[in-house]
Amino acid sequence: MLYSILNLIVDIVASTLGFLFWLRFWCQAVRVRPPSPFGEFMTRLTNWLVMPLRRVIPGVGGYDWASLLGAFLVALVAATILSALAGRLMPATVLLLALHQLASWILYCLMGALIIEVIFSWVNPQAPLAPFVRALNAPVMRPFRRILPPISGVDLSPILAFIVLRIALAVVDAVFRVA
Repeated sequence: MLYSILNLIVDIVASTLGFLFWLRFWCQAVRVRPPSPFGEFMTRLTNWLVMPLRRVIPGVGGYDWASLLGAFLVALVAATILSALAGRLMPATVLLLALHQLASWILYCLMGALIIEVIFSWVNPQAPLAPFVRALNAPVMRPFRRILPPISGVDLSPILAFIVLRIALAVVDAVFRVA
């Protein structure tokens, strides 16, 4: 029971931090500025690791690689703690668990942003956060909107995107389960 509780705590803390580091990377990659209070929150919770990492890994090609590395390091620490708690602390396994966790976080974040955009489009398309969420989803949605344009004003492309992201998650799970 104690293992389950510690596992839950490590997973929640790591997932939250990993999400913030990845979101910081993604915001810069898609060139969107987060709303002021949330952007400040995200920056304050991630600066402790991003700023030192930027001295070692500068941004290249307009991407904040230090933030992405921060997300990976959080996944690596979480995988190490969980493996140690389970009594299976092997470096190769820990590395694979961290890579799996990072890939899963990214896919879940994209799916979550997609769901939030769909809800905004139904409930309040003019919500203050709606343009931010649309901008986060734009690079992912662009190819799906080309394949499946709106039909009678109804955009079905999020359904297609969600299915593809879910398949990608299943593939990631299968690949890392085999490895």
